[in-house]
Amino acid sequence: MVAPLSAWPWENLGPFKYLLYGPFLAKVLYSRIQEETIEESWCLHILIICALRASIYQYWTSWSNMLFLTRNRRILPQGVDFKQIDKEWDWDNFLILQALLASMALYIFPSLSSLPLWNSGGFIAVILLHVGVSEPLYYWIHKCFHGNYLLTHYHSLHHSSPVPQAFTAGNATFLEHLILSAVIGLPVMGTCLLGCGSIATVYGYLLIFDFLRCLGHCNVEVVPHHWFEKLPLLKYLLYTPTYHSLHHTEMGTNFCLFMPLFDALGNTMNTKSWELHKNISSNSGTNKRVPDFVFLAHVVDIMSAMHSPFVLRSFGSTPFTTRLFLLPMWPFTFGVMLVMWARSKTFLFSFYNLRGRLHQTWVVPRFGFQYFLPFATDGINKHIEEAILRADRLGVKVLSLAALNKNEALNGGGTLFVNKHPNLKVRVVHGNTLTAAVILNEIPVEVKEMLTLSTERFQKVQKEAPTEFQKYLVQVTKYHAAQNCKAWIVGKWITPREQSWAPTGTHFHQFVVPPIFSFRRDCTYGDLAAMRLPDDVEGLGSCEYTMERGVVHACHAGGVVHRLEGWTHHEVGAIDVDRIDLVWKAALKHGLKPVKLSTKKEKEK
Repeated sequence: MVAPLSAWPWENLGPFKYLLYGPFLAKVLYSRIQEETIEESWCLHILIICALRASIYQYWTSWSNMLFLTRNRRILPQGVDFKQIDKEWDWDNFLILQALLASMALYIFPSLSSLPLWNSGGFIAVILLHVGVSEPLYYWIHKCFHGNYLLTHYHSLHHSSPVPQAFTAGNATFLEHLILSAVIGLPVMGTCLLGCGSIATVYGYLLIFDFLRCLGHCNVEVVPHHWFEKLPLLKYLLYTPTYHSLHHTEMGTNFCLFMPLFDALGNTMNTKSWELHKNISSNSGTNKRVPDFVFLAHVVDIMSAMHSPFVLRSFGSTPFTTRLFLLPMWPFTFGVMLVMWARSKTFLFSFYNLRGRLHQTWVVPRFGFQYFLPFATDGINKHIEEAILRADRLGVKVLSLAALNKNEALNGGGTLFVNKHPNLKVRVVHGNTLTAAVILNEIPVEVKEMLTLSTERFQKVQKEAPTEFQKYLVQVTKYHAAQNCKAWIVGKWITPREQSWAPTGTHFHQFVVPPIFSFRRDCTYGDLAAMRLPDDVEGLGSCEYTMERGVVHACHAGGVVHRLEGWTHHEVGAIDVDRIDLVWKAALKHGLKPVKLSTKKEKEK
């Protein structure tokens, strides 16, 4: 049975919970239409404050997930996985709650709706009330919530997130946020009732409160340790991300709201707090852990660039599709793209752990269409080469090239870099062997004829086949020659007109990025060649382009298998057909699963 006040009243509304803001918006519109003024509408201020507060949490989460900036300042090294993201999906419930409570307070005390814009005395009053009332009240209540009953039925939800982030601060039960609303509201209400409140005081206190909440939960140490060396008293007035992180790992300590002073007075301060903070802060410029495997990806288009975990975490945790809410962000993303063209370098995108090894995704700052511009070839290859050399210096064991980064016309499937740098310690892998294995294993056994659209090297490929099978390989130069073939293997872009030559009932197997348009309603289109990662993968919280959760492109999976097997050869250039079955069996041995088979089993469960 669910404990009283643990569930949110609008828990079953899903995204329709935002309709609870409707009355506020209606009041604003009514004031504008009927009264021709909205300057004094308290509903407008509530909506603005909620929007600003939500932005603070979003910006802190985005920044903490910019691994290319924060990887060496992270307190807990593991990644945020899908389970935590789903658990924190409704982190913003408390904003709706506090908006409703604010409207109730204004109904009870109508004088609050006519506050002046500025009152300097209000800032002093709100600080005194916060330190004298909110801080000790929160400390005492927080300790109570760590008692057996309250912890089990209420507070355990908040502590169930293994990696604190700004959204974690909002992830709590209804009862907890009712109490927290009182902690926040007392200084604001007290200041207003004392006659020194102002609109600036309300805005300032609430936004600073949220800023400090996000600071403590961001999992990235940003407070320099030398501040406390120069001003020792400061360590009792301002907590740090490290300080609060210890509360999540050792829950019997560090209960304060923002001021460790109350932990010192209550004898609940963790003795490791300041030493650990100093170590993390002073070592922020060093690489703590070198990845074993790197997948060198690229951006497909401007829209998909917003499918990053540091843009919208929830959106990045689902397969990419173009959404309407992305359109207003397009101009800004385009501007970022121009900056990336001019000066950006390869950056760390995401990471996960598998079998105790760190796997990272680096992104080349180039968009898909650029790979087809002749004048961009040298610049793209330079970026790829720099990434390979960087990985080699760090001690990375395997680097796998994503779709267009291994384009035959661009660098010969990676042979350009291996030939140019024969002493590379890092193994460069294009993953095409496993890609071929995935495609071959998804073709039904009853298929007797196939059309393969992937290569211009027909004569060389034909000679690689056993003599007795070479007669079955026929070069097709015109699409109408395959008008009776119902199995098309697509490795290069084909237009809707070219697809029109396929007969009704054709299935398009594809390993081309971006995927071809699903133009034919009388045909079926396969997903990009991919495999599901093993079940013991940890810290994975973003989807790879249009792939489902836990699914990666076959070229990515090929690099993973290369590393898990400990193979010491480069996999570049033409595929060694004799290794297709070997690589496929190795993938299955290490727990990677065909996507269709794994999806079927999950549905059966």
